[in-house]
Amino acid sequence: MKNTKVSITAFCGVSVAMNIVLGIITAALGIPLYLDTLGTVLTAALFGPVPGMIVGALSNIITGLIYSVSDIPFCLVNMAVGLVVGLAAKKFKFTFPVALICGLALSIICPAIGTPIGIFVYGGLAGNFTDVLVMSLVQGGQTIFSASFIVKITSNLIDKVGTCIIAYFLIKAMPAIFLAVFGKEA
Repeated sequence: MKNTKVSITAFCGVSVAMNIVLGIITAALGIPLYLDTLGTVLTAALFGPVPGMIVGALSNIITGLIYSVSDIPFCLVNMAVGLVVGLAAKKFKFTFPVALICGLALSIICPAIGTPIGIFVYGGLAGNFTDVLVMSLVQGGQTIFSASFIVKITSNLIDKVGTCIIAYFLIKAMPAIFLAVFGKEA
């Protein structure tokens, strides 16, 4: 039992690092994807909503302390990812259809949480080329909220569905002996 807790804690630490590194890479490349929730999805799918939410929160808090404190409120988005995936994986097995449905649900849930935070913190702009789309929609008569929300849904559709599917395949590729340490099966 004690070994399992240590193993899960170590896995969570690796997941936090994975989120941070993937977030840094995507930000450096300026692409409109986040990919900073893969560790959260993996943790939540394997261990449930609470560890997933903890990984999500710590990822954004640490990133915020390293780069910009204004990024910390976005931990609510990452925590929502851990909650949704963790609950779905607990209720159902994290199969391909469940991963796909989680990704689709998160592509709406995450912008619903992140858009108001983004508007409050950054004025609704993301600092990448999607800002052109947001400003075009605003010039076309949309509110900053609806313009930012629409653009975020499109990027989150690719990001969250992709992240959940990647997590599914990573879990499937994990050796049975590795998963057995956690009392899980592929």
